[in-house]
Amino acid sequence: MPGWAWTLLAVAGGLVLCWAVLVAVLWWRRPEETRLRDLLRLLPDVLRLVRRLAGDRTLPRGVRVRLWLLVLYLASPVDLVPDVVPVLGYADDAVVTVLVLRSVVRRAGPEALARHWPGTPEGLAALRRAAGLPA
Repeated sequence: MPGWAWTLLAVAGGLVLCWAVLVAVLWWRRPEETRLRDLLRLLPDVLRLVRRLAGDRTLPRGVRVRLWLLVLYLASPVDLVPDVVPVLGYADDAVVTVLVLRSVVRRAGPEALARHWPGTPEGLAALRRAAGLPA
């Protein structure tokens, strides 16, 4: 086998390994079913929240970049985990959103989340619980 074929095989194997690790991490970090249901009910408000946060020029650039990448990921028809995978196939968007929002709150502060939340206070409390953020 030529050298380039071995290189291609190694790269493909590395990508498969990275994908498997990502799936394992998402499985480990998956929200409980009740939390997932809460997040699905909050989806329109969460999408507006992400858009508002991404457009806030007072937030650090790294936070805004993460949020725009999240918007692109959510709009993309390609998922990290195919929808045929039980539980994770449909939950990967929620898990990725929760992880990004946790990262944003750590960097920008919970005030930014509260300032841009378009829904009810109960919805914000449910989002904080689902994301494991302080109330």
